[in-house]
Amino acid sequence: MLHFLPKTLLGVVSTLLVTLNTIFWTLLLYPIALLRLLIPIPLWQRGCYHVLIGIAETWIACNDISFRLTQKTQWDIQGLEGLRREGRYLIIPSHQSWVDIFVIQHTFNRRIPFQKFFLKKQLIWFPLLGLAWWALDFPFMHRYTREQVAKSPKLKGKDLEVTRKACEKFKDRPVSILNFLEGSRSTPEKLKRQQSPYRHLLKPKAGGMAFVLGAMGDRLDSIIDMIIIYHKGKKRFWDLMSGQIPKITVRVKEIAIPPQFVGRDYLEDPNFQETFQAWVRELWKKKDDEIHQLLQASSTT
Repeated sequence: MLHFLPKTLLGVVSTLLVTLNTIFWTLLLYPIALLRLLIPIPLWQRGCYHVLIGIAETWIACNDISFRLTQKTQWDIQGLEGLRREGRYLIIPSHQSWVDIFVIQHTFNRRIPFQKFFLKKQLIWFPLLGLAWWALDFPFMHRYTREQVAKSPKLKGKDLEVTRKACEKFKDRPVSILNFLEGSRSTPEKLKRQQSPYRHLLKPKAGGMAFVLGAMGDRLDSIIDMIIIYHKGKKRFWDLMSGQIPKITVRVKEIAIPPQFVGRDYLEDPNFQETFQAWVRELWKKKDDEIHQLLQASSTT
């Protein structure tokens, strides 16, 4: 509807719409979260939780409406067949930009359970969204460096402990856990600096995924492997807001969880570490090959 606006003005209008939408639904979410916290009755808390998730999903739906009003982006999404709103999934997407979050939400909203991901503890102070993430039971983690662990060995395994506690909350409810295995947004510079063996992906970090499977792999239905491609090289937040992403390709594939990976201790079992990392590397190679094929196909059309 507003595609005719100059890019800068379109970007300002789009950003304003998303910001106002976020403020409105976040402020609506806070009192429900407070009531959930103050009344420790399990049935009441479960009811509040469902209301909170409904608010979050409506926020995403309203963002989608604003994007339809302001964007001409062509979406090519395949592979959603068979996914269930009441399922339990571990999502492992490729990662290039913070726009990935909007793409993931657009792809899966109200098709599978609301997606949650692990956050650095400091992000709880992020304006508006920090407390909203806390209210929605996003798991916050304090990541320790190798130097910190070396100075204080008792910190070893703390991330795993937090992961397990977070997963305990998810065991009896539908959930989608989002894990960016690359750990950082992939760029040509990072690929070169890391000497990645892949053409389009950074080396995967298998630990977080192994922790989730170890803690609740027996409760998950499957792994959702996800590819996101931004055509014409546009993938920044401002590119999205200003209508400069002409096409986004998404490929989704369900993968069965190998039973030998469920309930294992990744930290204390070197043989399991090696086996699991080899499996993830092969998974990443297949993902990289598919990305390359999709990019080649799009360049000839």
